[in-house]
Amino acid sequence: MAAGFLRIDDSEDPLDASAVHPERYHIVKRMARDVGCSVSDLVRREELRQKIDLDSYVGPDCGLPTLRDIMAELAKPGRDPRQQFEAVSFAPDVRSIDSLAPGMKLTVIVTNVTNFGAFVDIGVHHDGLVHISELSDKFVKNPSVVVSVNQKIAVTVLSIDVERKRISLSMKSDAAP
Repeated sequence: MAAGFLRIDDSEDPLDASAVHPERYHIVKRMARDVGCSVSDLVRREELRQKIDLDSYVGPDCGLPTLRDIMAELAKPGRDPRQQFEAVSFAPDVRSIDSLAPGMKLTVIVTNVTNFGAFVDIGVHHDGLVHISELSDKFVKNPSVVVSVNQKIAVTVLSIDVERKRISLSMKSDAAP
């Protein structure tokens, strides 16, 4: 099951172009009424939004975190709430597992963290593994203390097993194949 969210930019209701859920429109309209303005004014004017006491709108179906999200959306309608994504440029000469060589230094993205290490995307359609023993120059008990999913890291290629499609990597400063 999936749910979609539609924004209507040219709607008469300014909330239709926002990420405020239609089930919460009545709250925003009440806020506007309470400060004596229109919803459009509330969206445009910071000083009107600052007059709103969110605690007075908390109820059994809407808590303070939701109200804060609504206020953030009113302040910047149409904003993307996701964290900024930093694209990684993989090594241009590395396009397949065959183009890897021990000793190569690469910038990669962590795709999964397990008890025994971290799997990383190196841009060759096969994830590499940084074993727990290769995550740091120091002893690592828990890999998630050192790396996290979507983190950009620098690694050195230790070995490649083309037949089994295994790529061993290291984050150690003195990594040598």
